[in-house]
Amino acid sequence: MKNTAILDIKQFDKFENQYDFYTSIFSEHLVNHHTSISVPHKHNFYLVVLFTQGTGFHEIDFERFDVQCGSVFLLNPGQTHYWELSSDIEGFIFFHTESFYNFNFAQNTLSIYPFFYSTQNSPYLLLTEALTHNISMRFQEILLEYESEKLYKSRKIISLIDLLYIDLSRIYLEQNTGVVYKTNLYFEKLKQLESLIDLNFKGDKSPAQYASWMNMTAKHLNRIVQHSVGKTTSTMIMERVLLEAKRLLSNSNKNINEIAEELGFEEQAYFSRTFKKITGETPSEFKSRYSLK
Repeated sequence: MKNTAILDIKQFDKFENQYDFYTSIFSEHLVNHHTSISVPHKHNFYLVVLFTQGTGFHEIDFERFDVQCGSVFLLNPGQTHYWELSSDIEGFIFFHTESFYNFNFAQNTLSIYPFFYSTQNSPYLLLTEALTHNISMRFQEILLEYESEKLYKSRKIISLIDLLYIDLSRIYLEQNTGVVYKTNLYFEKLKQLESLIDLNFKGDKSPAQYASWMNMTAKHLNRIVQHSVGKTTSTMIMERVLLEAKRLLSNSNKNINEIAEELGFEEQAYFSRTFKKITGETPSEFKSRYSLK
């Protein structure tokens, strides 16, 4: 079993020296890049796709979403995903690097948008028929500009993307309750905790240690997490551990004992019990399900 491929935007760009942005109609994208995108993979860029026709499913970090007309997916760099789609699938897709956005908006970052703000937020939206039509017009305008050679092309593309993100953010916040966002009282602390967990989850799983790094008590940190996402600090840490476990089990040559050791478990048996308790299946059962993909 091979490691999960990490795709670079340079593999997709149709035009020379435009390595920070790419867009296409979805059917054309599938035809041109079927080999690399039909198996679980990651990206080093942000990805946005709107489906306007067809059905199927899209699995993102091992959570499965239905695909239908009006489905929108917004992925952060590093998320593992793949899809299985009907032959009549159609829509629009684009991706860009973080620097592409930040270079043009020095005062903003992509995290101002709720779907990119926190990994606790869903990467999925389902639009009504009317909204699908309106949003698809934005995608079409981006595609037309991308394929043109007009003056200020890059500036217009980034402006159109920003308008699209504003529109999608408004819809997203209307559809999703409990979203971790800048209006949340504790949003900065939660963002800090997520960053600390990403850096340290293999070596430290103690809520008290994370609280110490954040200069607060474990009780206060737990209150922040409960208020923000309805979970305990321990749950957030373990979710990150298990996500990494799933990535390693599905796309590495390491055996279960090696994975348990890499994730900071002293005993494979404890790792296996923890994995099954939370996911409902053993690491071996999970690994066998993904070995054929």
